[in-house]
Parts: sequence; structure tokens; C-alpha cells
Amino acid sequence: MRLDNYQTDGFYDEMFDESGTPRSRADVLASRLSALSDGELVRRQKAADLTLLNMGITFAVYGHEAGTEKVWPFDIVPRIVDGDEFEIIQRGLRQRIFALNVFIDDVYNEQRILKDGIVPSELVFSASCYLKQCVGLKPPGGVWCHVVGTDLVRDGDGKFYVLEDNLRCPSGVSYVIENREVMKRTFPQIFGGLRIQPVEDYPERLLETLQHVAPPNTQSPNVVVLTPGIYNSAYFEHSFLAQQMGVELVEGSDLVVSDGYICMRTTRGLQRVDVIYRRIDDTFLDPNCFRPDSALGVPGLMDVYRKGRVTLANAPGTGVADDKAIYAYVPRIIKYYLGEDPILNNVPTRICSEPEDLQYVLHNLSKLVIKPTNESGGYGIVIGPRATSEELAKCADQIRANPRNYIAQPMLALSRVPTIVDDHLEGRHVDLRPYMLYGKDIFVLPGGLTRVALRKGSLIVNSSQGGGSKDTWVLA
Repeated sequence: MRLDNYQTDGFYDEMFDESGTPRSRADVLASRLSALSDGELVRRQKAADLTLLNMGITFAVYGHEAGTEKVWPFDIVPRIVDGDEFEIIQRGLRQRIFALNVFIDDVYNEQRILKDGIVPSELVFSASCYLKQCVGLKPPGGVWCHVVGTDLVRDGDGKFYVLEDNLRCPSGVSYVIENREVMKRTFPQIFGGLRIQPVEDYPERLLETLQHVAPPNTQSPNVVVLTPGIYNSAYFEHSFLAQQMGVELVEGSDLVVSDGYICMRTTRGLQRVDVIYRRIDDTFLDPNCFRPDSALGVPGLMDVYRKGRVTLANAPGTGVADDKAIYAYVPRIIKYYLGEDPILNNVPTRICSEPEDLQYVLHNLSKLVIKPTNESGGYGIVIGPRATSEELAKCADQIRANPRNYIAQPMLALSRVPTIVDDHLEGRHVDLRPYMLYGKDIFVLPGGLTRVALRKGSLIVNSSQGGGSKDTWVLA
């Protein structure tokens, strides 16, 4: 595999510097790739694709290809993160998640941060994920966000920045584990002599976290995974995690309130449930409390939860903290609760509901990336420098009609990593989603999901938008 004609194209490349010399973190990998015979890497890639197909590792597509099951797109060239660098990421994420958990608890209880004017009350109360029904809630152990996936990007300066927080039902961790498994099956010799931190123990740690946050005085807590069902885009992950943890995968119709507790229907009668790792949206959890038309939830679930007789992970209402407009205030949130500066910086963000920011955004649309505050999966994003004048005009009208619904950020020069294109390597843009578990303490999975924009020049890494993934190696 020839690497001497690989081009960094002026971007920060994670394997090679501007002169084409392998960075210290990647020199062993680069030398191994160079030593491969012609066609060997492509053969390994095809073997990996076949393995994914045979293992049934898929994701579902919504939108114009609705109902389509696709094999998980995977690139066999791993992404390497230096251990010292990941240590900083780890500390920054722990600080951030701790502060956001305190923020959520404050917003639904004392509201000190709102009374002190650190975060505008109207911004919080107008967030689509702020739920009045959660006011006064006190989750077991004071933990609201038990499972978190925070998206990071590396800019042209080589530093990592937080792009967004996912505190509701973050998905993708199953692919982190399966990516590593596929690498070991199809390309085992690439690991030789390298000390790479493991990811395989995540399900075990997840189960420990869920058991730890069970209602007080619960002996041998019974944990279940609650799924919307087989048509959900992340159903593979729901079934995978339940199987790996050795717990039941249930749908809403499998659960019922009995004698003031949540119980699961089994062939041997009702069995009490203590912890629900729920993978359905907040407003579908309980038709008596939220959406009356929900057939996915459990009638009466929220009453049992309020009485502290069952734990929901994550707690309902956590989405208020991953609203993209609230995101802009996270540095202030950290400072307010912890008296510290953020270890990991945000991407500079303009909030269109602020009059000054609104004027700036409307005058600079062609230079900015515009994001809806409550969309996910890469939907609704307008990349100003690549948009047509018609698209920019339409975007401006939408912002004026509903400023609260939009933020704007500069267009980042996302870092790139070598990726197989036909029979050679080309740079493709990536992000990183590390996963955190918040129970007794905060655990950060070493590495996370590297998503890669497989289309040349694309900055959108989401699998729903044509992105793929890589195994992420954190060096010990």
C-alpha cells in the first residue's frame, strides 16, 4: 500500500503532518500499512464488509429510503488518538457531564441559575425538550443523565472542541464494540505490539451503572431495556446491548403497573422491574402523562417513577440540556456550578434568538453553518459557504420566522483521516462521539464512535447522510 502520494490538502490530518511524515501517534500504523502488498488492504476491507453482513450489523434508514436496512458502513483503517490527549478529553467530559447534570436538576427544581440570570429563563422554557411534567422530580442518586454521548471535532488547529451534547438516548455505542470485533477478526496482525485500550467491557459497565442507580434498598435490581420495536433505526443496538448485559429486551406492551410497581409480563406471571434503560423518546414513555396517542409507553409509568419505585435511565427531561441554544451557555453553566473554566471548549456559537446575534447571522449567512436547535442526524443543516443563493434566502426567511429555532457556527476545517477509496487512501473528515456512564462515578469509554464522511469533501458524518465509521484506538 503506497502512502507516499497521500495528500493532506491543507487540512489537519491525524496520521500525517503537512510534510507527509507520519505523526508520532501513528508511525507504527503507517509503517504497517506501507508494508502491505498491493491489494492486501482492499482485500481486508472486503472481508470486513462481508463479516458485517454475516453478523447482521445494520442500521435502518428513514426518509426517502424509509424502511431500508443497510449494512453498517465501516472503513478498516483505524483512527488513532494519543493516550495523553484522551486523558484531557476524559477530564473535560467528566467536568461537562457533572455540570450539565446539576443544571438539569436545578432547572426542574430550585432554578437558581435562571433566577441569577446566567441562562435566560425564556430560552429554557421555550426548549422543545423542556417538560413541565418533570418539575420537582428527584431521580435516585440525583443522576439524570446516566448514558451520554458527546460529539467532538478536531479543528484545523489540532485541538478538540465540543460540537454537541446528547443526553437523551444517545445511540452508536454498539458499533464501537462491533467495529473492534470486526477488526480483530479480519485484520488481527495490525494490532501486534500496540497497547490499545479496550472497549469490550462497556456492556458490563453499563449494567453496573444501571444496577447502581436502582431505587434505594433494592436487592439484586432487575434491569430491562425498553425499545420502541423492530422498526426503530437503532433496534440492532437495543437488542445487542440487552443480549450483552444478559437482561430482557422489552416493549411497552410487555410492562404494566401492578400494586404500585412496574412489572414485566412473563410466562411465569408478573416480575417486578427496578431499572428501565429506555430507548424511546420522553413523550412516548407514558400516555397518561405525555402523549395520549403513544402506543410505545406504559400507562402509569411516571406515577411509579415519581414515587421512586423505578429508575428511568436516562431520566425524562434531560433533553433540555442538549438543546443547541442551551449548548452555547455550557461554559457559563460550568463556571456557575463548579467555579471552573471548561477543559474542553465549545465551537463559537451565535444564538439567533439574541437580537445582536440574529443581525450578525443574517448578514453573514454565506460564511456560517446554520443548525436547527432541535434536529439531529444531520438534518436541517445549511452549510453557508456551499449553499446556493436560493437556499440562503430560504434559510434567512426560516430564521426570521422562528429565531429561537436556529444557531449559527463558523465552518470548521474538520480534521481528516486516511480512508479507503477504491484501491487507495484519501483523506476524509471525521468527528468523535465518546460515551460516558454516570452512576457511582463517571466512566468515559476509551475512544468512542469515529464517524467519517465517506463522500469526498463532505462535512456531514451521520450514517443517515452517507457517513461511515472507523475503529478508534486510544493508545495506552
